[in-house]
Amino acid sequence: MNLDKIYSDLTIPNQSKLALVVFDGVGDIATKSTGFRTPLEVAKTPNLDALAKHSAMGRLTPVAPGITPGSGPGHLGLFGYDPLEFEVGRGVIEALGLGIDLKAGDVAARANFCTLDAKGLVTDRRAGRIDTSVCEAQVEILKKKIKKIGDVEVIIKAGKGHRFVVVFRGKGLEGPLTNSDPGREGQPIGTAKPVKKTAKTAKTAKVVAEFYRQALPLLKNCKPANGFLLRGIAHQPHIPSFQDRYGLKAACIAIYPMYKGLAQLVGMTKIEGAHSLAEEFTMAVAALQTFDYVFIHIKPTDAAGEDGNFAAKVQAIEEADAGLATLIAANPDVIVVTGDHSTPVPVKGHSWHPQPVMIASEISGWDGMDRFTERAANHGSLGIVDAKFLIRFMQANAKRFDKFGA
Repeated sequence: MNLDKIYSDLTIPNQSKLALVVFDGVGDIATKSTGFRTPLEVAKTPNLDALAKHSAMGRLTPVAPGITPGSGPGHLGLFGYDPLEFEVGRGVIEALGLGIDLKAGDVAARANFCTLDAKGLVTDRRAGRIDTSVCEAQVEILKKKIKKIGDVEVIIKAGKGHRFVVVFRGKGLEGPLTNSDPGREGQPIGTAKPVKKTAKTAKTAKVVAEFYRQALPLLKNCKPANGFLLRGIAHQPHIPSFQDRYGLKAACIAIYPMYKGLAQLVGMTKIEGAHSLAEEFTMAVAALQTFDYVFIHIKPTDAAGEDGNFAAKVQAIEEADAGLATLIAANPDVIVVTGDHSTPVPVKGHSWHPQPVMIASEISGWDGMDRFTERAANHGSLGIVDAKFLIRFMQANAKRFDKFGA
């Protein structure tokens, strides 16, 4: 049974407007260290509370039970693409988000500036979250000195904060390679190795190793960002477009390049220019005049969770809640608020815990909850479902499906 074909055959067009608001990493866990409350429970969220009184709730499993997702799989699931079927390297996503026109055969890597001690061990994987201006200055150092490695062109572009992208362009290259990021402090930079060894992946691994050999000495006197880590070293796969799959003309509004790249990867239109939460929501309302579906990405909740900062995550939720008022006032036919995964404060990183989700529409029903929290979501009518079905709930709430069978 081809479930996607059944959904496609049932799809009927209408003029409904759908909005997906992703509070990145919003899900959390209640432990003794947090007073057995989560940031969502502590935060003052009048707008989420108002929406909750018209919503159905549940929890989303981002990939599969017990599997902790990266941001790429987390978002692809929300967009309806099974993350186990559609694997995309983080470098490809980031490169697209930064406006790099990837060509066939390009291999892209997402890079983080980091801090290394005298022994070459990673002491801070994000170099204290350096300012974007520092990142840009150090990327210029690398760009001036490293333009080619053998017959391979090297393209380097700064992103936000400590993030940048490296694209290797030449004949005979292919991914994926393993990350050089050890994933935790106190370890040396890892060696990027082919996931599956072929002549192309072996060549790519040699090019990456030589890039490190040339680049690290250029950064040795930079403080605090005297090293870098590579993740998601891969080439661009083919993915069917969002509009073809769902019959929805879609747009993305995000501040960070990676999330723009994810949206672009599935054919959404990137709407550029937002630099604050308020601007994101204002632009989303305007976009709903032209597009059927708008995805709005909110980053600070995830950053606070990764830092293990409970108070900062509460503040990030409250600030996002304030911005949400603009979207609620526009009254789209379907509003969904969720995360792409959980980033619990006690974990200080992504986790496998299902993230809460709330769907508000004329026909969503009300689950009797007055707040949007993990505990409230546990009692919701949606139950615990795979994130890849979220788009189908949105289509159904937008009355975009015909009846199945006689």
